[in-house]
Amino acid sequence: MLIDFFYTLRAAKLPVSVKEYLMLLEALQAGVVGPRSSDGWSLDDFYFLARTTLVKDEKHYDKFDRAFAAYFKGVEMVTDFQKALPEEWLRKLLERELTPEQKAAIEKMDWDTLMETLKKRLEEQKERHEGGNKWIGTGGTSPFGHGGYNPQGVRIGGPGRNRSAVKVWEQRAYRDYDDTQELGTRNIKMAMRRLRKFARQGGELELDLPDTIRSTAANAGWLDIKLVPERHNNVKVLLLMDVGGTMDDHIQRVEELFSAAKSEFKHLEFYYFHNCVYDFMWKNNQRRFSEKFDTWDIIRKYNKDYKLIFVGDATMSPYEILQSGGSVEYHNEEPGAEWLQRLTHAFPHHAWINPEPQGVWQYRQSIEIIRQLMGGRMYPLTLKGLEETMRLLSK
Repeated sequence: MLIDFFYTLRAAKLPVSVKEYLMLLEALQAGVVGPRSSDGWSLDDFYFLARTTLVKDEKHYDKFDRAFAAYFKGVEMVTDFQKALPEEWLRKLLERELTPEQKAAIEKMDWDTLMETLKKRLEEQKERHEGGNKWIGTGGTSPFGHGGYNPQGVRIGGPGRNRSAVKVWEQRAYRDYDDTQELGTRNIKMAMRRLRKFARQGGELELDLPDTIRSTAANAGWLDIKLVPERHNNVKVLLLMDVGGTMDDHIQRVEELFSAAKSEFKHLEFYYFHNCVYDFMWKNNQRRFSEKFDTWDIIRKYNKDYKLIFVGDATMSPYEILQSGGSVEYHNEEPGAEWLQRLTHAFPHHAWINPEPQGVWQYRQSIEIIRQLMGGRMYPLTLKGLEETMRLLSK
């Protein structure tokens, strides 16, 4: 069984060797994972042991999790009858499909009223609620909870459904973009060639040793030095990428862009943010709250000759951009708009690449706000859009 598991990990492009696989077997034989019962070890214990022995870099954790889930799907439910029923089986019981008329009748609170009402609900509510329109619960039309419908509320626990929450009350985990992702479609490949062209502009020269030897020999031994453009040049790029939430729909295309940028730019610095930039960013999504990078420090660290590129769908509540405390994850002291203006002022060469189809931009209020803050420098993640972005940044 574990041989097939090993090949599943290899098929997922995880750098797992036979030596590491044998180490896993030795650990099992040595009883590192204690048996839960006469049936053997638990799946959770095996997961942590396998990840520890087989995965040597935490950037591969997400690939490992997906491969592990794909291989062992359903195993735990079959072997452990004490497990609770999966949430997916019960979700439909908690969802209410409302008619357009019912949705239009639901009250949409402004920011201050929403926060004040939530405070009162937390003080008053003493029990779980389901399907209502007032209390914190599930499957209803209340602005507080999850699994129901409200045009503008606070999601508390559970998965997002309508993407209309102005604040999210839960600990959310994002994964880093994979910088080894191979380029996919032909159009994306063509677009990445524009990045190569951009990267070579103003490049220095380096010695072409084979051609120098050949030319010197042909020149009767007189030294004839040949130079070629350096593969990477001194173009500096600061890449800020939105991650999590609605950006999950665009992971593959952003990874393609990220992979190409890392291969083409000698001086590339990158950071992550969620929805809008605030007072801190991060480089590792698993440690985003323990290893923060102050945005002011980032502005001071890099010179204004860096090309600043934002990558994000700019799809969020307008409060997240314009309101203090508007972040869905924590209380930001200053609006996101303030930080965007500081960044674009510090780096005159800047642009925003949006993976969301350009046809829907006009229907998203937040996209229009971001586009105005960027001085109109927002381009779609398409061949033409990347060409226009590179042309703008190279001026």
